[in-house]
Amino acid sequence: MKRFYSLWLAIVLLATAVFAQTADAQAEERYGKQKVVYHINYDGGQDDKKYRGAMRNIQNHINAVGAENMDVKVVLHGNGLGLLSQAKTNERLQGQILELKGQNVDVHVCNNTLKGREISYENDLFDVFEEDIVPSGVAELSHLQQMGYTYIKP
Repeated sequence: MKRFYSLWLAIVLLATAVFAQTADAQAEERYGKQKVVYHINYDGGQDDKKYRGAMRNIQNHINAVGAENMDVKVVLHGNGLGLLSQAKTNERLQGQILELKGQNVDVHVCNNTLKGREISYENDLFDVFEEDIVPSGVAELSHLQQMGYTYIKP
């Protein structure tokens, strides 16, 4: 009986692995390699619902295409910096941001907004470093689109 169970388990595991490979291959065949820029410049609301929704959209996109098939940038300017400001004290947002960054999602923060609103990226925003700062959020969006990135505003 143990032998039958072991054989059955091996067949199920093999079938699962084959199905997973097939699903990955189908996603790559359907979607190919993608370069995408997500644009966030809006207020997420007091309950952060809009920001969490945007992070879910990005994760769903990665799940469908595969992280290895994607180059994802997120450009934040204006009220969009509220995402990283709220994340300073919001563990759910922190988790979503870190999960995306762990999948090689780059977050670009507008220096014009930092200066204009007197925001310290080191003290006021979650997980932002000097290399994440771009001179202008809107100029960065245009630059990335010229480089072939698809524009998405969740």
